[in-house]
Amino acid sequence: RVQLVESGGGSEQVGGSLRLTCIGSGLKYSTSCMAWFRQVSGQEREGVAAFYSWPGGESTFYADSVKGRFTISQDKPNTTVFLQMNDLQVEDTATYYCAADRACPYGLAYQFEYWGQGILVTVSS
Repeated sequence: RVQLVESGGGSEQVGGSLRLTCIGSGLKYSTSCMAWFRQVSGQEREGVAAFYSWPGGESTFYADSVKGRFTISQDKPNTTVFLQMNDLQVEDTATYYCAADRACPYGLAYQFEYWGQGILVTVSS
């Protein structure tokens, strides 16, 4: 059974930084894709960043809204993913969800199978 547990959320001021961590268990694939999504109540869920790794390679995907500010990284053996969020803005306020699957050939448009419970990030001015 796959489980994803997020941590590291909280409150920060505009321009500050937070680092989210997602620890996955039960992921036993030679390839994997772990990603972060976010959702504001009443709005559609938005893909933030994804890390796709396979034997001998890896690729990252970012939403335009976070490029240059957020960085996704993954440890080996591909069971933990981090989201370093710098220069936070009020519009980054949302519940952030970790997602995972065997692969994500379409990047953030892929329909991930496994999801965490979510963690709140609040950015205030």
